[in-house]
Amino acid sequence: MTDHNRPFSRTETEGLYRAIYERRDVRSQFLPDPVPNDVLARLLDAAHHAPSVGFMQPWDFIVIDSVEVRQQVLSIFDRENQRAAENYTGERNRRYRNLKLQGILESPVNLCITCDRSRGGTHVLGRNTIVETDLFSTCLAVQNLWLAARAEGIGVGWVSIIDQQQLADTLQLPEHVYPLAYLCLGYVSEFLDQPELQAKGWRSRLPLEGLVRRNGWGTPLEEGELRDALAALMSATTY
Repeated sequence: MTDHNRPFSRTETEGLYRAIYERRDVRSQFLPDPVPNDVLARLLDAAHHAPSVGFMQPWDFIVIDSVEVRQQVLSIFDRENQRAAENYTGERNRRYRNLKLQGILESPVNLCITCDRSRGGTHVLGRNTIVETDLFSTCLAVQNLWLAARAEGIGVGWVSIIDQQQLADTLQLPEHVYPLAYLCLGYVSEFLDQPELQAKGWRSRLPLEGLVRRNGWGTPLEEGELRDALAALMSATTY
């Protein structure tokens, strides 16, 4: 049994940060190799150990290996992706249409992480004022799974260009269950050195030191040790 009061070793700490920095939203690099059940079980268990407000644990996990179901989901994506492309013109439109934004059929398994908005009853501890905390909590489950997957060598891609109501209908979800994240999972040929959208020139990572403020929004971080440390960290980080 692990001593839960023991600090992480240097190796363990480096492994955690490596998973954080090397996590990628995978769309194009999936291999057909199946994800073993014991590995998938560990990923689901990692997600299930995410923190949740009031310990409500609002998540459920729908494992989707049916090609027929995935083809239906792909049709939903295709319609929404066409609509999304219309937001851009000229070179930006061309660049958008060349992006690979899903791996629904290429990945060996899909996973929908849902949020049961009725779980815990009418009054959940800590949710009285901010009712969206069930959604926030489910996002933490997604992140837990994503980091664990990277540590296992499993790629994950979040398909966000999708109509949530059509997805809910396809997966036959009850009215009070929201399909928060539709994920593609599988082993990959490689994890890219940089996020794909950054590598392809869509957007770059913002400088961290410009996003940190002190004691309120209107006060940027002044010159000093923390600002210098943030700048040094950003210059040393290549991910």
